[in-house]
Amino acid sequence: QVQLVESGGGLVQPGGSLRLSCAASGRTFSRYAMAWFRQTPGKEREFVAAISWSGGSTSYADSVKGRFAISTDYATNTVVLQMNSLKAEDTAVYYCAARPGPSLIRQPSFYDYWGQGTQVTVSS
Repeated sequence: QVQLVESGGGLVQPGGSLRLSCAASGRTFSRYAMAWFRQTPGKEREFVAAISWSGGSTSYADSVKGRFAISTDYATNTVVLQMNSLKAEDTAVYYCAARPGPSLIRQPSFYDYWGQGTQVTVSS
């Protein structure tokens, strides 16, 4: 049974940084694509970043490019989203997701597995 557990959310001031982690278990993820999405009340889930676990290819939403970085830690089976220069508009619940195959798809409907989400609030 696949499990994705996010951690690392919280309250941070504008311009600050946060590091989100997604601990993956229940499967060998070497042939999976992993992604982060975010969602605010009343809005659709939005793509943030994705990574191919085996090849290391990455993809970012334009709104976070240059500020966020996605990476994988093979030793701990963890996907990390490093978020820098945070803005108020980054406030959302952030979700980790996984799908089989290397394609870095941006539509949430293509992802089979989801974590429970972690709240990120950027406010002074």
